[in-house]
Amino acid sequence: MKYQTWSKKQLLAATWWARKDLRDRDGIICDGAIRSGKTLAMVDGFVLWAMTCFQGEKFAICGKTVEAVRRNIVMDLPAWLGGVVQIREKRSHSALEIRYQGRKNTFFLFGGRDESAYMQVQGVTLAGALMDEVALMPRSFVEQVCARCSVAGSRLWFNCNPAGPEHWFYKEWICQARERNMLHLHFTMEDNLSLDPAIRRRYERMYTGAFYRRYILGQWCMAEGLVYEFDPERHVVKEVPDQGRWYISCDYGTQNPFSAGLWCVDKGKAVRAAEFYYSGRDRQRMMTDEEYYQALEELAGDRRIECVVVDPSAASFIACIRRHGRFPVRKARNEVLTGIRMVAAMLQSGKIRIGAGCADAIREFGLYRWDDRGEEDRVVKEHDHAMDDIRYFCATVMGRRVMEE
Repeated sequence: MKYQTWSKKQLLAATWWARKDLRDRDGIICDGAIRSGKTLAMVDGFVLWAMTCFQGEKFAICGKTVEAVRRNIVMDLPAWLGGVVQIREKRSHSALEIRYQGRKNTFFLFGGRDESAYMQVQGVTLAGALMDEVALMPRSFVEQVCARCSVAGSRLWFNCNPAGPEHWFYKEWICQARERNMLHLHFTMEDNLSLDPAIRRRYERMYTGAFYRRYILGQWCMAEGLVYEFDPERHVVKEVPDQGRWYISCDYGTQNPFSAGLWCVDKGKAVRAAEFYYSGRDRQRMMTDEEYYQALEELAGDRRIECVVVDPSAASFIACIRRHGRFPVRKARNEVLTGIRMVAAMLQSGKIRIGAGCADAIREFGLYRWDDRGEEDRVVKEHDHAMDDIRYFCATVMGRRVMEE
C-alpha cells in the first residue's frame, strides 16, 4: 500500500476508527465525485479495522450485485492489501476468508439488487458492514444489513455517488449524519492524488447536465428539464457513412410507436444512418410483426447486419426475426438510468451521432424530459421510442468498452 500517494481525506477515511477523537463514531459515510479515491480508502480501512479489532467474526461487503462486489472490490484487494493480509476467496459461499497477524475473519459478499435482497442477510450476525454504492440499493436491504450489525464494537461503512436530493439515503443518513453519530466525508476528484490530469479531463468532458453535477462536482441535485443536451449543430451529420459494421436497434410498439434505427459502427464511433418510425395510434392502424419485419428488411437493404437489438419485452417480434433466419437478434440491456448515462456520455464525447434523415429521433431529443415529480430519477413516458432504441443500442452494442477507448 502506497499511502504516500494518498490525500489527507483518503487517509482519514481509512484510519478514522483508530483516532481518539473519532473512534466513538458508529460509522462513516463517504460520498462525492466519481474517481475520487473513496472506494480504495474505505475498503482498505474497513478490512484493516476488522482485522485489527476482531477475531473469528463475520462481516458483510455489499454492492449492487455480488458480481459488482467481485469486480469492484475483490479483484483489487490483493493489489490494495497485498503483503499485509492473506486473502482466500470461497466462491461457493460468496465469502472471503482473511487472515492477519494470527487472526481470521469471514467477509460475506451480498448484492442489494432489489427489494427481495434483504432476505439474503436475515439471520446472520455481523460485526460490521461495508456498503459500496449504497445509493443504488433498496432501503429495505440497507436497513436489514444495519440491523444485523449487533456485535459489540460493530461499525457501518457507506460510500456512494450522489443521486437526487429527495433520495432516502441522502435525507436520512447524510443530512442526519451528526444525529446518527456518523463521520461524513465529501470527496472530489482533487482528493485522488493518483488520478492522472488527462484522465480527469476526460471524465469532465464525458458528462453533462445532472450527471456532470453529480459525478464530477459531487452534488446531490435534481434531474430536471431535457434528459440530453442535444445540439443539432454538433450531433447531427448530413453525410452518413457507407462502410463499417451495421446494426439495427428496435423499440417495439403496437399502438405506441415502433422505432428502429440503422447504425454504422467504425473505429469505436457510431452514426444512426437511417430510421423507421411508425405510430399505430396516429395512423389508426396497427402493423403486424410480419409487417414490422419487412420494414427491417427495407431498412437493412443488402447490408450485412451484425445483429438486431430488440426491446427485451417484445417476445413475439424476437421470435418473428429468428423465424426468418436472416438477422441475428439480441435482447437489449434495459437498465434505464445506466443506459441514459451511457447515451449522454457518448453524445458528449462524440461517439454517437445522428444522421439528418432521422427526423423522429431528432424530434424526440428535443422533447424527452425528466419527471421531476418524485423521489427517484424517472423520465416522462412520452416521446421516448427512438430514445429507447438509441439507449438499447448504446447499452448493448457500444457498451462500457467503447466508452473508455
